[in-house]
This record gives sequence, C-alpha cells and structure tokens, in this order.
Amino acid sequence: MKLIFIRHGDPDYEKDSLTEKGWREAEILAKRVAKWDIKQIYCSPLGRAKDTCSVSLKETRREAITCDWLKEFYYRIWDEQVNEWTICWDFYPRDFNYRDDFHDKDQWYETDIMKSGNIKEHALEVFKGFDELLEKHGYKRNDKGFYDVIEHNDDNIVFFCHFGVTALIMSHLIGVAAPVIWQGMMMAPTSITVLGSEERIEGEASFRVQTFADSRHLLEAGEPISQSGYFTKIFEG
Repeated sequence: MKLIFIRHGDPDYEKDSLTEKGWREAEILAKRVAKWDIKQIYCSPLGRAKDTCSVSLKETRREAITCDWLKEFYYRIWDEQVNEWTICWDFYPRDFNYRDDFHDKDQWYETDIMKSGNIKEHALEVFKGFDELLEKHGYKRNDKGFYDVIEHNDDNIVFFCHFGVTALIMSHLIGVAAPVIWQGMMMAPTSITVLGSEERIEGEASFRVQTFADSRHLLEAGEPISQSGYFTKIFEG
C-alpha cells in the first residue's frame, strides 16, 4: 500500500482558500494526480485543502471522502516565555533542540507545555481516526507499533490535507516524536509525500517514507515553489 499525502496549495489563510498562485499550483498538481491509479481520495474539511482537492477531483472525475481528523493540527499551547498562546508546532531552536522529552516519541505530548493545550488528547484523536481508516483498507495497528496485514494490497490512498497533521501522522507511522518532524522538516504547498508499506515478514507491515515533499510538478511547469511555512529562501535547483 502507498499512502500519498498532499499539502494544500499556497494558502490565503484569511479566507481559508488559495491565493491566485495557489490555484495555479493546484491546476499543475491535478495533471500529475490524474496519472495515478488511485483507490480512494480523502480530504481535510478545511477550505484550502478542499479547494486544492477540487481541481484534482475535476481532472480525475472522482469524489473524495472528508475526514474531520485530517484538518490542520492547529491546537495551541501556553508558552510562558512569551506569555501567550502559540501553535503547538512552532518553537524556536533555543526552546526545542536541547530538550530530550520533545524528541521522545512517547513523552513529547506529556510535557507541561503540551499538556496546557491537551495536545495528547488531540493527537490520539488523529491517530485513532487514521488507524480506523487503515484497518478498512486491510492494515490493523497492533500494540507493537506496526500493522498486522489483514489483506495485502498495492492500493494508492491519497490524502489532501496540511503540513502539521501530515507530520503528526508520519510520526505515528514511523515511530518518532512529532516535534522532530514539525521542527526539522518542511512541506511546500502542493508537495507530495509518500509512505509505502514494507512487508518483509508475512502478515506484518511497517510504513517507510519513500518520497518527502516532492514538488517537481511545479518546477517542471516553471512555477516557483511557495515559501509558505518556511523561514528561509527555497532552493529550486
């Protein structure tokens, strides 16, 4: 099985839609998506993801299933250093890098700052929704951190959603702390991230990142990669 995560196009956050550039990106993306053999498409309920998805749905003449747990993981935490509520996945290096608990897959959401926003509860809601979906597609999460294969398949499952929630789901799949991905990686608008199931032992599956934040459809079309969500200049070589 392949899990294909697509971040929405360049966002207009005020309108929860896309900028003019974002719509161009979505059109370019749709040409790429149309070439895939897709089993099912799932989408976040938020406007910018739905708008991005709509272009691919029109191109492929398909429909998407909306999952509430695919919405952006926008929950806030109380940051005592700045004395305000901030997004739970936006730390400065001086506040994150030295802390072992933020790098522990089982402890990061047990920290006091994450508890201030009930982040564990919200993360478990996402994990539950995602695992229930995977079980419908033949892969059941076990208590050892991987998946029992109920019915092997080579299906391609596509998700139109957001950086924060994609990183959270990735952390669940590959067994790392979500803040490591939130703080250390970036997915540009309409970039594509693929995780594939490896079944080296019959009946047991783990998911491994095959492609991360691939934006080649934009480069090939001559469309610059958006810097949205990134704090330095994008390399487009």
